Amino acid sequence: MNFKIPKETDKFSWTKHSIDKMKYYGLPESRVKQVVLHPSRTEYGIAPETLASMKPRGTTKHTYEAWVMYQVIYSKPKLVLSGAKQKKFKIISAWKYPGISPKGQEIPIPEEMRDELMEELAKLKNG
Repeated sequence: MNFKIPKETDKFSWTKHSIDKMKYYGLPESRVKQVVLHPSRTEYGIAPETLASMKPRGTTKHTYEAWVMYQVIYSKPKLVLSGAKQKKFKIISAWKYPGISPKGQEIPIPEEMRDELMEELAKLKNG
């Protein structure tokens, strides 16, 4: 499978960590955007000021959930007449959770990815 690296747009920005995880789990840019814009469920992320959204995927025998952790960043309007702030989504991470995750509990992040994610969040906070 050929993986296309997502491009920065007015609406989406991508961390290196999120691109690496999308490649690892085989999640295309379109699937990640779909999870963010039309989630089945949204929880608070493990880092401050982050959200994690999910959308179930797969077949009846092999179900999984596509999860995306992101920040919503509001920018100043480009037009003076427009008073609405523009939303930009900073994609921090993406992963697949096998099966169905429990609702209302901490978001299910694979244990080996949690440390990587915390390091990435520290980098974002400092720079």
